[in-house]
Amino acid sequence: MIEVRPFAGLGAANHGWLSARHHFSFAQYHDPERMNWGRLRVWNDDEIAPQSGFAPHPHHNMEIITYVREGAISHRDSLGNESRTEAGDIQVMSAGSGIVHSEYNLEDNTTRIFQIWIEPNRLGLPPRWGTRPFPRDERAGQFIVLASGHDKDGEALPLRADARLAAATLRAGSAADYPLAEGARAYLVAASGAFTVNGIAAQARDGVAIEGETLLHIEAREDSEIVLVELA
Repeated sequence: MIEVRPFAGLGAANHGWLSARHHFSFAQYHDPERMNWGRLRVWNDDEIAPQSGFAPHPHHNMEIITYVREGAISHRDSLGNESRTEAGDIQVMSAGSGIVHSEYNLEDNTTRIFQIWIEPNRLGLPPRWGTRPFPRDERAGQFIVLASGHDKDGEALPLRADARLAAATLRAGSAADYPLAEGARAYLVAASGAFTVNGIAAQARDGVAIEGETLLHIEAREDSEIVLVELA
């Protein structure tokens, strides 16, 4: 089963400094048929105006991935971590027993991010945070695992969940395969481009919900940047 969820039909919110689209129910947007996709609870498509952002606020027991599509995001948290994460790179925050953080766009241009929340396997563990660069040319023509709850994905940022986040950049006319374990689900969104998944067409920022498949064959109709979450 492959279901395309067009960008135009996603939940929407505009706070002036923040323009957001919600793939799943979030804040004031509620759709009882789109509460989650397995343990994937949130996928927000956020555009943050220059010199603005999310003021300090708390989280508990959630794996929170920030994938920066354009611009940069500046992070600060109650553990003392501070960092600026640029386009193409990610950060992972395991909220665990509790953490307070802020995320600001301190740039002169709009920053665009995917904010992805995954429910953890275990509750109440000490919070942690990490970031690392993943240059786009390293994933040219193939999927690279950027964050993972599986030990064999050694270079990926760790997740406390049976999940992976992978990304690929594909030139128009090229293709890449992604194998799924039997019974696994996936949710896929392109930061840019146009593509097909097993022959089914989708556009940039559409959601693609997948289950009952064991191999994904993604063909780029335009230059595309694909982000995928795999869930056990």
